[in-house]
Amino acid sequence: MKLFAILMMLAAMTIMFVACGEEEEPAVTTASTAGGGTETTAGGSTETTAGGSTETTAGGGTETTLGGKDTIVWGAARSISGGQSIFEETAMGPIYKMYVDEINADGGLMVAEYGKKMPIELKIYDDQSSIDTCTRLYEKLIVEDKVDFLFGPTSTAFLYAAAEVAKSHGYIMMASEGGATSLHEQVKENPYIFGDLQFADWNQVPVLISVMQELGVQSVGIFYIDDLHGMEYSGVAEEQLGATGIELKFKTAIPGDIKDWTNQIKQAESAAPDAICIFAYPDQNFPAIGSMIQLSYNPKMIVTGPGACYQAFADSFGPAAEGVMGFGAWNGKSTPELADFAARFEARYTKAAMDWWGGAPYYSTLQALGQAIEKAGSLDQEKVLQALNTEHFETISGDWYYDTQLPAVECYPGMLGQWQNGVFEVIDPGDKRTADPIFPKPAWPTE
Repeated sequence: MKLFAILMMLAAMTIMFVACGEEEEPAVTTASTAGGGTETTAGGSTETTAGGSTETTAGGGTETTLGGKDTIVWGAARSISGGQSIFEETAMGPIYKMYVDEINADGGLMVAEYGKKMPIELKIYDDQSSIDTCTRLYEKLIVEDKVDFLFGPTSTAFLYAAAEVAKSHGYIMMASEGGATSLHEQVKENPYIFGDLQFADWNQVPVLISVMQELGVQSVGIFYIDDLHGMEYSGVAEEQLGATGIELKFKTAIPGDIKDWTNQIKQAESAAPDAICIFAYPDQNFPAIGSMIQLSYNPKMIVTGPGACYQAFADSFGPAAEGVMGFGAWNGKSTPELADFAARFEARYTKAAMDWWGGAPYYSTLQALGQAIEKAGSLDQEKVLQALNTEHFETISGDWYYDTQLPAVECYPGMLGQWQNGVFEVIDPGDKRTADPIFPKPAWPTE
């Protein structure tokens, strides 16, 4: 059962989620680039670009070509320390560094108004997992540092707050680890925010319920964390289950600091639903699965929010991960481009760091911004905004375009995954499915 590995994972994740750093001057860092290393200083900045810069204009340039600028500065406030640092370490963090390095290794982005390729320079501040610090740092990035473009902070709440700062200055904000049903309303008020991830009604819960209907699930029990994420997922699920005839046996809120799942599992055993959905985060989902194993509670279907989508989940639980479902999803069988991306990621980092939900959308979002800059031929926010709203982009996920500032649902490689023989298989109905779903899930291994 790899119990020691599971306990170590839980301990490490608990530390990362609840760790609270001392109040320090926010650090600013530039990500590792080809030919340079990562540097971080407190209260100061370092600037690194790949291979330096070129003064030669592509195609010779023209009299109207702008000059005096050699790099495109992308900025963000990220939770490098504090309770949300796991996202910078394992979610968007590795992805944006990889994207920038790969673009810069090819000379950068071609910007017609400058007549040349321009490397991307990163200016990243540590918001120390403080939403107030986060918004202050985005103000600094815009007003003092005068960065060219912004991408998002960690988490939905931070994204919404930072997006208001960007809007007030007419800056595009490309989302990172953030997305919720309320984003539909936010984009109506803010033309500068662009989403990246799937979420409850875009289009994960509808796909989940379609799979339940396909498999003949008769009843569902829901545990949800009592915050925006949990309430939105459970609310959408309750509403849509009601239209299908699938019985909702219970919907129970859980605290964020839950460690002992005994009472919840007793409730589930008593209600005996076919499927258990846990709409929560990794530091609730990991203990939940561990407790189910320990108490030998094995419903026909288990679905979790963020947690099951990480390679670390399968690595920690080993054979016990078989049949567990989670949102996402993509894998190396989805497309040749995603297979190549996964191989490059593993070569740079390690497979254990892979996120089979966010990895592909994060990278595709950055590709869309980069290609929008090239299509606009400009660093002007309004020109790039127009390109984002009207153009299609060639990404690792395939054709990528925006539907009211959210990636169109058909752009995603998958909405629902299931661990099968060490692979997070896409089990959406239709042509994106990489394997048929296993139902009921296997019994927990005995050793």
